[in-house]
Amino acid sequence: MPTGKTEMIFGRNPVYEVLTANRRRVHKLMVAEGSAERGVLKRLLSDAKGMGIPITRVQRRTLDRKFDHHQGVGAVVDPYPYVSTETILKHAETSGESQLLLLLDTLQDPQNFGTLLRTAESVGVHGVIIPKKRGVDVTQAVVSASSGASEHLLISKDNLVGAINLIKDRGAWVIGLENLPEAQLLGQVDLSGGMALVVGHEGQGIRRLVRQSCDYLVRLPMRGRIESLNAAVAGSIALYEIWKARGHPGAGEVINRP
Repeated sequence: MPTGKTEMIFGRNPVYEVLTANRRRVHKLMVAEGSAERGVLKRLLSDAKGMGIPITRVQRRTLDRKFDHHQGVGAVVDPYPYVSTETILKHAETSGESQLLLLLDTLQDPQNFGTLLRTAESVGVHGVIIPKKRGVDVTQAVVSASSGASEHLLISKDNLVGAINLIKDRGAWVIGLENLPEAQLLGQVDLSGGMALVVGHEGQGIRRLVRQSCDYLVRLPMRGRIESLNAAVAGSIALYEIWKARGHPGAGEVINRP
C-alpha cells in the first residue's frame, strides 16, 4: 500500500530492473544531459516512455551530488515492497520445485547483502527472509550491489526463529552456514530436498537462538591459510552447491576435456 514516501535508485541496471519487475511505482526518471542513448539506457528510456513515466533531463552534477556511481540515471520510486513470510512459503509451494529459501541473520554490509541477493536470484531462490531489526534493509546501496536482482525477489522482514519454525512445519530442512568445528562439511549433507540456508553476521556469525533453531550446521572445506571466507562469498558458494545438488543445467555432465 502506498505510504507517500519515496526513495532514489541510481544506476542503469538497477533502475532498468525496477521498471522490468514493475513491483513498485516509478514516479520520475532522471537522465544526465549528454548521456549516449544506447544499450541498457536505450531500452530503459523506451520502457519508461511506454509506461508513461515522466523523464527529466538534468545536469550530471545534480546526480553527482546524490550518488557516486549513478551512470547518468536516477529514479524516484516507492519504498521496497516487502512481503510476508507466508507469501514466500506459498510461492515456494506453488512453484513445483523443492523449497529453496535464504535467511540472512543481521548482515550489516550492503555490498554483502546485495551480492547474496544477486546470487539468490541467479539460482532460483524462492524468497529471502531478514530480521525486522539490526540488519541492513533493502536500500539504494543494496539494490545497486545486487544489480537490481532485489527487485525480482520476494523479501520478508520477520523474526527469524519464528520464520524457521514455519519453514520446518512446511517440510524443509534449515541449515546454518557456520565455520565451526562441530559443523558438517557441506559436501557431506544431502542438499537435494526442501532447504533453507541461514547466513550470519559478517563478524559474529549466526546468533545463538537462530543457530539452535537450525536442523544442522554446515561449513565449507578450505585448505588455505585464511580462516574463513566472507559472508557473501561463502553464502554464494553454498547456494550454488545446493542448486547443483538439485541438478542445475550441466550438473555432473562433462562434455569437454582439456
